[in-house]
Amino acid sequence: MIKKIVKRIKIQKINGGKANPSPPIGPILGSAGVNIMEFCNQYNSRTQDKKGQICPVILTVYEDKSFSFLIKKSPVSIQILNLIQLDKGSNEPNRSKIGRISLDQIKKIAKDKMEDLNCFSIESAISMISGTARSMGVEVYDT
Repeated sequence: MIKKIVKRIKIQKINGGKANPSPPIGPILGSAGVNIMEFCNQYNSRTQDKKGQICPVILTVYEDKSFSFLIKKSPVSIQILNLIQLDKGSNEPNRSKIGRISLDQIKKIAKDKMEDLNCFSIESAISMISGTARSMGVEVYDT
């Protein structure tokens, strides 16, 4: 039987294996009428292997208040910051560079994130990720 979709909710900043009913998760899910603890338990069990990583979620809420969700990979900017071991990007990316990343590392991120990106070839994914790195003040070099 096909259920009628009432809402689609994107939650960007949830740490894997650490979802709890406190803000921002609780208020978002409460306003949609979703059982918060059921979501937290399911999310935590599905992301146990990704503890400490940010795992965005696309939650689909149905008419009978049941739900399903899709867990995405960590955002590209977070993966780049983890590689260069910093907390945030540059305030002036065109003037002050905060680190360097190789094209091979970018290719690895592109292969990992390919299913979440809106591109069809690995070359276009590499181009997108390189642009993100440059806009954060990270220098991209070829090995």
